Amino acid sequence: MDDRLQARKAEFEAVLGRTLSPAVQDAPEPISDEDLKYLMDQAEDLFWNELEWEHLTEEEQLDEGTLTEQAFPGFLAFIRGLLLDEVMPDALAGATPRPSVVRGILGFLLDELDRFRSRLDAGEGDGERLKAEIAMTEGLIDLTLATLMGLTASDLESLSEARAGN
Repeated sequence: MDDRLQARKAEFEAVLGRTLSPAVQDAPEPISDEDLKYLMDQAEDLFWNELEWEHLTEEEQLDEGTLTEQAFPGFLAFIRGLLLDEVMPDALAGATPRPSVVRGILGFLLDELDRFRSRLDAGEGDGERLKAEIAMTEGLIDLTLATLMGLTASDLESLSEARAGN
């Protein structure tokens, strides 16, 4: 696991007082390189499209920031779909959870977060926009990691309260 992702996971564990592991395991059949690339491309497209839509509309803006879970509904639904481990009995295909793909997507988000921070530090682009992108991406990383780890609403509330107290 990427050190940046491990640090966030360790923060979650410290606040919640327990060890966390992915809520589901990868499906037994391996994913092809072509399918992995497709899924990663879809996640990246969703991220960029929903981020740009939020900039255009500012629909989810509050005085204290953006409601990340509402700014990225398609992205988060995609993540939940990748972690689906149960399907309806009449489904044409079985569940094929892919937490390893979600970890790859988290790597992409962490890389983008680093790029946003580097651009802000270098004084490139619109500083306010970059700060908003950093905040939204950080929130999205936390929500994605929480989904991967199967955290509950009360777990997320505890994390939010712990951060607000710092």
